[in-house]
Amino acid sequence: MKIQAINGFKDILPDTAVRWRHIEQRARDIFERFGMREIRTPIMEKTELFVRSIGEATDVVEKEMYTFIDKGITMRPEATASIMRAFIEHGLHVQQPIQRLYAIGPMFRHERPQKGRLRQFHQLDAEIIGAVEPRVDAELIAMGQMLLDELGLSVSLELNSLGCPICRPPFKQRLVAFLEQTSEGLCEDCKRRTQTNPLRVLDCKKPTCRALVKDAPSLLDALCPDCDRHFQEVQGALQGLEIPFRLNPFMVRGLDYYTRTTFEFLTTDLGAQAAVGAGGRYDGLIEELGGPPLSGIGFAMGLERIALLLEQRPEGEQPTDTTDIFIAALGQATLAPCSQLAHGLRKQGIRVGIDYSGRGLKALLKQAARINARFTLIVGDDEWASQQGILRNMTTQEQQPVALVGTTDELSRRLAEHLQVLRH
Repeated sequence: MKIQAINGFKDILPDTAVRWRHIEQRARDIFERFGMREIRTPIMEKTELFVRSIGEATDVVEKEMYTFIDKGITMRPEATASIMRAFIEHGLHVQQPIQRLYAIGPMFRHERPQKGRLRQFHQLDAEIIGAVEPRVDAELIAMGQMLLDELGLSVSLELNSLGCPICRPPFKQRLVAFLEQTSEGLCEDCKRRTQTNPLRVLDCKKPTCRALVKDAPSLLDALCPDCDRHFQEVQGALQGLEIPFRLNPFMVRGLDYYTRTTFEFLTTDLGAQAAVGAGGRYDGLIEELGGPPLSGIGFAMGLERIALLLEQRPEGEQPTDTTDIFIAALGQATLAPCSQLAHGLRKQGIRVGIDYSGRGLKALLKQAARINARFTLIVGDDEWASQQGILRNMTTQEQQPVALVGTTDELSRRLAEHLQVLRH
């Protein structure tokens, strides 16, 4: 009997991994343009960390976490809580008052697997800790937009404010009063949320609930003066950066720690799972976890969903693995020197393919095409004896002679320089 992967846990095969690496490399490049630094946290944390940060009455904590109950540890369902724990534990604010951190890695939630949603999924996560200015909110959102733009993806940005501990409690009372009047038509989850986490009723995806709450009071109309000013300045900063957005008073996010600015990047190309990335401000989270009273804002993007969007692009626009040169060694006498040449080229930073099977030229050229080699160096017994190989351009099929003289290091260096010239 064959052993297969666990449901909701997926292998990332080489052709797919090319897209993932392309996304990750572009993300690292853009994040570091904004002064972000990478942090790597453990996959497992104490369960209390997620209960205190995400919220005991959230769907994540109530139904979705992978928890080892006897050990009191949980596989991380999201990255922000772990990053905040590391920030506090190591006193990063003492080293630098404002920390800009990013992370890339797997998260775990027990939910029904579907397209773009798995039980082991992967996220790009970015956090700015210690900055309260509205322009920081806009800058972080702009960074996420820049990443999606440079990946060639079309998304829309939705924006909301969830207020603060001053303006949110009285709004919740008004909202609960409204929901209790319509409770008969709500789904079972929303009936429960009305008492435990009423804001979550506002973004329920079920059509009946959406229809019932369309006339619910809006938190945007209940913001205190400070929150209203902050939100207006965020919108002004985004307009100044020429980043279009739409206000969505029903977007509340699923985690309790959010305050003030919240946002989502949405696509229409993935069916019901429209969010490619989302985030917001969490000004009380660090203090709640035992740290200093510092503010923060961050977002997460789903690698699986971004990869799915890239997969839908035309074949010619897909990121692919390439090999700089394939060495076609023909004849037993050429295998050893060609192996040494391949090793020397690799030390020069060249991507090299080589085959030791002793097959004929036609088969080796097919192998070169399969690994997307830009060039093939043909070296048979005659070429080695005359110290002159043939360099074949795999795109144009043009061929030119290449001198095979000097030591392996000299030949490797000279051929690497020649390839660099041809590449440009």
